[in-house]
Amino acid sequence: MDDNRFAELLGNAAIGVWGDMPRDIQEALFETAMRGHDDLRHELAKLLHDRHPRTQHPPHPA
Repeated sequence: MDDNRFAELLGNAAIGVWGDMPRDIQEALFETAMRGHDDLRHELAKLLHDRHPRTQHPPHPA
C-alpha cells in the first residue's frame, strides 16, 4: 500500500469521527489539511458542517 492510500484511509476516518473531536484538534487538522489549498476551504468546511452539524462553531472573538 502506498502513502496516498493510507492518507485516504486516515482522512476518511477523521471525517467519520469529526464531530467527536475536540475543537482544537478539529481546527489543527483542518488548518493542516488546507495549507496551500485556500480554494477548497469553504467546500471542506461545508462538507464537515453538513455531516456533523454540532461542529458549527461561533466565530472566534476579534
